[in-house]
Amino acid sequence: AAGARAMGTVEPDLYRDTWVRYLGYANEVGESFRPLVPVPVVWASYGVATAYVTADAIDKGRRAATVSVTPSLPPQLLPSPADPSLSPQAHAQDPAKATRVGVAVVDTFVWQSLASVAIPGFTINRLCAASLALLGALTRWPPPLRRWATTALGLAAIPLIITPIDRSVDFLMDSSLRKLYGAPGEPPAP
Repeated sequence: AAGARAMGTVEPDLYRDTWVRYLGYANEVGESFRPLVPVPVVWASYGVATAYVTADAIDKGRRAATVSVTPSLPPQLLPSPADPSLSPQAHAQDPAKATRVGVAVVDTFVWQSLASVAIPGFTINRLCAASLALLGALTRWPPPLRRWATTALGLAAIPLIITPIDRSVDFLMDSSLRKLYGAPGEPPAP
């Protein structure tokens, strides 16, 4: 893998460039299905999304541990987390590396928590609650039809809310947390 990176090929990011990325949307799907499923199923969807966010943050920390000069490389160009220099002993000898790893983990975790879990989960929850209430007030549809229509609306809204939320979280992070560690710039890629 190191030879392939040296030759200019980019190793795909498991958490950004593969089907694993969709696990970050689990809670939005859960919120969409809230009118139809027991609440513990919705909470389980948040567990899946949170596990995704945590795994991505750990991965970005491992990748940052292998960068020796600058943390500003795009995640796709960072070394593979299988690199042996990722041991905890390697961090103890280089405070800059420990800082770089900490920043990568915190930045990714906060960004993903906001952009993949908290804000979209709240948005879909409120959209579905409002649509269910409006359908109840404005139609004579039977409750099962209203619940299915609400779920369909929630699912249809997911692709529409992703980019605006991602860009808003970019702005929020660049205007706040990233100023603390002096590295505003590219957020985690969706």
